[in-house]
Amino acid sequence: QQIHFDETIMPKVKILDESEIFNCDILAFTVASFIPPVGSEVIDVRMAQLEHNSKIINIYAKLARNAKFKGLFAILSDPVDQLCKVAFDTSNTNDNGVKDFNGLASDQIKGFGLGVMHARAVYHSKNNPQYKNYLREGRAYGPHGKGLVIANSIENYDETLSQELTQLTIESNLAVRALGYKPYIAPALSSGCLSLLATMHGEWHYSSVYFDGKFIR
Repeated sequence: QQIHFDETIMPKVKILDESEIFNCDILAFTVASFIPPVGSEVIDVRMAQLEHNSKIINIYAKLARNAKFKGLFAILSDPVDQLCKVAFDTSNTNDNGVKDFNGLASDQIKGFGLGVMHARAVYHSKNNPQYKNYLREGRAYGPHGKGLVIANSIENYDETLSQELTQLTIESNLAVRALGYKPYIAPALSSGCLSLLATMHGEWHYSSVYFDGKFIR
C-alpha cells in the first residue's frame, strides 16, 4: 500500500489469502528463486533457473487447477517457455499422477520473454545501418535465450545478416553481466509490463504458448 504519486490515481494494493489468489482475470507469475551471481561460470542463466522456478510454479499450477481458473496465467519468470510446459503439465495432472486435462488450457498459459530479445535487436538495428530493415520488417523467433532466431526481414530475408543480428542480440545480455550488472530492467519492461499491457489491450506483442509438444509464438 506504499504506491502513490501526487495527482495520480493508483490501484489499491491488497494482501491476499492463498484462497483468493485466483480470484482475478490475469495472474502474473514473476517469481525468481535463483539467479546465478554476476561473474559465475553459468552461461545460460535461464536454464539454470528452470529447476528452482519449476518447484514454485508447480504449486501455483495446482492451485489454478483446484480453483478452476479461467483467466490468463502469465509467466514472466525464466525460462518462460519451459515453465509454460511445466505449468500446463502440472495443472492437468491429478493427485494420482494421471494426466486428465482438467486444468489450465494451453491458450490460458502465456510466456513473456521474447519481447526483450526483440528490443535488443531493435537497438542493434538502430546502431548499424546494415540491420536497419529489422525495424520495419524483422521478427524474433524461438526461445528466450539459446536457440533464438532474429530474422533481419520477413520480406527480404538475409541469412548472414540474420545470424549476425541474432548473435548480437544474444550477447547483449552477457555484455551487461560482464559490466557487473544483472540485466533485469530491460526484460522487466520489454518482456514484462509492456508486453503484458499490450496483451490486455488486445494489441500485437511477443509471447509464447505451449501446445502439443510445441511452442507457438
